Amino acid sequence: MAGPARRRDERGSAVVDFVLVMLILIPLFLGILQLALVLHVRNTLASAASEGARYAATQDRGLGDGEAKARTEISTAISGRYASSVDASSTTVEGAPGVVVAVEAEVPPLGLWGPAVRIRVEGHAIEEVTEP
Repeated sequence: MAGPARRRDERGSAVVDFVLVMLILIPLFLGILQLALVLHVRNTLASAASEGARYAATQDRGLGDGEAKARTEISTAISGRYASSVDASSTTVEGAPGVVVAVEAEVPPLGLWGPAVRIRVEGHAIEEVTEP
């Protein structure tokens, strides 16, 4: 007779087990999703910054053209809101004149609370020089 009484005591235990497992799996899944989002945005911004630097380094283009190119690349790939701060400036790259395009953005968290992740990437290129 102990058999049927024991079966009645285990009713509902699957629901409790499910809830306990979900308490671990949901935050883990959201953390991995947030990491993937941040890495995607960072890689896209780095690519846009490099493309903008290469564009500004061509002989017939200026720093403003490089900024505009980087903004266009960001708007095309992800969203224009990530192009909040795009700056191009002249620099030297191993003794040669060059261009650096810096992009700063904030990636919002997936949830309703928590700090955004701030990202800063730079793209460098050596300027084209005409031979005399």
